[in-house]
Amino acid sequence: MGVLRLGYVHVRVTDMEAAKRHYINTMGFYPMLEVGNKLYLKGWDEFDHHSIVLEEGGVGVAKVGFKVAKPDDIDVIESKSRTFGVETQRMTKGDNPDVSDGLRITLPSGHIVEVYHDQTYVGSLVGTVNPQLFPRELVGIGAPRIDHALLGCDDVNTTEKFFIDVFDFYQVERLIPDLDHQDCSLATWLSSGNRGHDIALIQGENYDKKLHHLAFQLEGWSDILKAGQIMSIDDVPIDMGPTQHGITRGKTIYYFDPSGNRNEVFADGYVAQRDRPTMLWTADQVARGINAINRTLNETFTTALT
Repeated sequence: MGVLRLGYVHVRVTDMEAAKRHYINTMGFYPMLEVGNKLYLKGWDEFDHHSIVLEEGGVGVAKVGFKVAKPDDIDVIESKSRTFGVETQRMTKGDNPDVSDGLRITLPSGHIVEVYHDQTYVGSLVGTVNPQLFPRELVGIGAPRIDHALLGCDDVNTTEKFFIDVFDFYQVERLIPDLDHQDCSLATWLSSGNRGHDIALIQGENYDKKLHHLAFQLEGWSDILKAGQIMSIDDVPIDMGPTQHGITRGKTIYYFDPSGNRNEVFADGYVAQRDRPTMLWTADQVARGINAINRTLNETFTTALT
């Protein structure tokens, strides 16, 4: 079975015109299709048709999509999902524009996850034969691609178990109460390959179905600094950063889109491997894990979910 990566994140926004200014002009994503109250976007170094879907009406996450290696993987995931005990529904090609047939799953946390094996290939803006380092005319921050998403859960452990048992993800890092309670995850960072995380989960009261943040990949610290400069020019509300995580060691800025959905730009971090031990963080060190430079957390980081 092969879950390749996070393919798309579908978020709700209250004002489509304001969202366009943020995700296109500030973040530098490219509009691919607009149908009804939905807008489909891609980054300049993504090859498939879209990675972000914006839907006008509300806030938070509508669903997330994961791309698998081949059609047979969907059958395996469907069988494992039924054994796990979650609700599934087959989706047909065209249910999502430019996305193949697949499977829709309701996670224990209530989030909707879709798995699919194909999406319309459009190519990156630098091509595949003698490609350039980046497009000559980047817009705003010029984020090349989506990176990961962090979802809220009332009970992290059950949803974490789903991703491990059904999707064959593995634990890269975990937040636990203390070393005497290592079987209890308060937050978890899960990967399907060598990324620090493709999906992460955080526990809190009434966190089910909620989005903590959607992250975009940048290359390094200088790109994080430039992103902060662009955010200043565009008057983007900052939640935290620029700083570095202890967890994953990624460089980061957290900020909000015009609807109040939290975004992140994320760079560097280490290469994850299945045979390396899971990194453990105890609850008394969570501030250093999230904000290694200042070792403090503001209140909004754990309370502002959409």
